[in-house]
Amino acid sequence: MCGIAGIFNIDGRGSVANEVVKRMADSMVHRGPDDEGFFLDGPVGLGHRRLSIIDVKSGHQPMFNEDGSIVIVFNGEIYNHQDLRAELEPKGHTYRTNSDTESILHAYEEFDYDFETRLTGMFAFALWDARRRRLVLSRDRLGIKPLYYTVHRNRLIFASEIKAILTVEGIERRVDQAALDAFLSLRYVPGPKTMFQGIFKLQPGHTLTVQDGRVAIRPYWDLEFAEEPRDERRALDELEALLIDVCRSHLMSEVPYGVFLSGGVDSSGVVAVLKEILKERVMTFTVGYEQAAGINEFDYAGIVGRHAETLHHELILPAKDFADWIPQLVWHLDEPVGDAACVPLFFLARYAKERATVLHSGEGADEIFAGYSIYKKMEMINHLQSGPFFSLVRAISQGLEPLAGKGKIARYLRLVGRPLEERYRGVSGHFMEGVKPDLVRTGALPDAENHAFLDETFGGYYNRVKTAGSLNRMLFVDTKTWLPDDLLVKADKMTMAASVELRVPFLDHRLVEFAARLPVSYKVRGGETKYLLKKAMERFLPNEVIYRRKKGFPVPLAAWFRNGLYDLASEVLLNPASALGMFLDPACIRKMLERHKAGNFDFSNELWGLLVLEYWFQTFRVQV
Repeated sequence: MCGIAGIFNIDGRGSVANEVVKRMADSMVHRGPDDEGFFLDGPVGLGHRRLSIIDVKSGHQPMFNEDGSIVIVFNGEIYNHQDLRAELEPKGHTYRTNSDTESILHAYEEFDYDFETRLTGMFAFALWDARRRRLVLSRDRLGIKPLYYTVHRNRLIFASEIKAILTVEGIERRVDQAALDAFLSLRYVPGPKTMFQGIFKLQPGHTLTVQDGRVAIRPYWDLEFAEEPRDERRALDELEALLIDVCRSHLMSEVPYGVFLSGGVDSSGVVAVLKEILKERVMTFTVGYEQAAGINEFDYAGIVGRHAETLHHELILPAKDFADWIPQLVWHLDEPVGDAACVPLFFLARYAKERATVLHSGEGADEIFAGYSIYKKMEMINHLQSGPFFSLVRAISQGLEPLAGKGKIARYLRLVGRPLEERYRGVSGHFMEGVKPDLVRTGALPDAENHAFLDETFGGYYNRVKTAGSLNRMLFVDTKTWLPDDLLVKADKMTMAASVELRVPFLDHRLVEFAARLPVSYKVRGGETKYLLKKAMERFLPNEVIYRRKKGFPVPLAAWFRNGLYDLASEVLLNPASALGMFLDPACIRKMLERHKAGNFDFSNELWGLLVLEYWFQTFRVQV
């Protein structure tokens, strides 16, 4: 796992200064503390920071093909690189290392336009083809690895992290108002925008090419749903075999590895499958909190640890450490992500780093097998809308809505009469319905008041799967927005902050495509989410783990915002010099704080999102 950066003069003229590229790479030393490397050739400059995982001795980057005409800097892992090597060597390609990076080079030489489709893994890379004077940037299918870019003064500037782009002289630090509006709805910013105006994410499954003075972006992969009827026994056998194959391929490493274990079925399933594959004991790591009964995952993680005979480790995170690290959290994230699970994930990764450099987790299973309870609620509304008494139900809900205030009940009453495209905008812990209009000052964000970016983003994704069933449409939306722009940002940035590589077996595209072909009854059945995955796990795990109530990655935010975090939030958010004061109403924020502290309402997610946002403005000195 690494950090990449670079600059290309789009017109093919001039040169790139070494010190500029080095400064970009130096801002990401945490992503690659083991080595650095640079390549400069006229209009192109590439930089690399390396965390050594595969071919530790010979895998230095930038890496070249046989005659030096093609060079690459790469962040990620190619799990099928040995298979590619076996295919490419007989075709005349000569390998000089055992690194997976080299297989990308030779695949590009051999397959050209669709070479990315031959790669199985997580990746973001920049490849310079000197003969064709072509620069190629590419990102993996699901967006596991990040890649950002901007065009400034006829230069394409790109990096694994935005902070590297910001080191280049002349790059403005101005907020994108449409992205800010999106954050105030979702607590993250869906791509291709970032919170920085003019800086973009290369979307998952896309390749950016610069040649002959033109910048072009094309998709090379997309998620396609096709419910293929199949016998349940056959489907279970296929899933089990695929899980074992995927987890085996993800073991590729020359350094110690372990698993983040939450005690839920996803991470527990990864542990159990690895136990099936390996002869040695697997290291597992779980985080919990002081005085947080009912939140900690220690009990269930312990059950799994004993069942799978792991080398289990537990970390208790004090509330003070949580609060003190928020400014550093924001710096590592680059743009605000209002997911408090970022903090324990970093501390657990830092704790695990003492024992393992590669870690596995269960991210992605909920998005491909339908694990969130919100899907069932939306499907229930679908059922109501198609029923004979819907007119009566809608009339009752409209009558009750004024009495329900602004909480969750009111939100669901408002959703009853809306089509799926309007009522489901992803699984993220968004701002409470009804809070945002009171929070944002009238006229404060003129470029964002029509919410066009959000409408176009979600409307576009729904249109792309208009013939799919409602459940698969929701899964598609989450796979394209929440997954790469919240969940995987958190996973990548927090583990890389600790110089640890995180692997996510459930997001191997082979598993993702398998799940997309399943009948929806194998995803949700009789109120049971992730039906087929849980059935497959019955051979590996105790039922008390498989069928326990889902918790996600819980953080005791609500309690903390009634104690120590209340004082911190009041000091930061209500400061007269607060950046948020320029477009948010301090009186509304104060009311949220007071109502939360009094226990009248749970505003912890909203308050956390605002706290992260304010620190972001301060940390990166961003102009509104």
